[in-house]
Amino acid sequence: MKAINDYVVIKTIKEQRKVGGLLLTDTTDSDNRYKKAEVVSAGDQAGIINEGMVIMYDKHAGHDVRYEEVMYRVIKLRDIVLVE
Repeated sequence: MKAINDYVVIKTIKEQRKVGGLLLTDTTDSDNRYKKAEVVSAGDQAGIINEGMVIMYDKHAGHDVRYEEVMYRVIKLRDIVLVE
């Protein structure tokens, strides 16, 4: 699988936050607008974004794609807000 143009294929990293002893999951953490993910494939116009990088992206961006029984998310380069 290879992304093209300015698209980036990512795999979301599940994060759990603790607030006052309570575990917050993705569904209960509505205050956080951004999610963490690992880059699986970056298109040829994706600039400095490379496979294996950990990024933060807008959680409303992109769409899900199932490939070989694994769920990935496809976003545009402009939806990436930071690289770790």
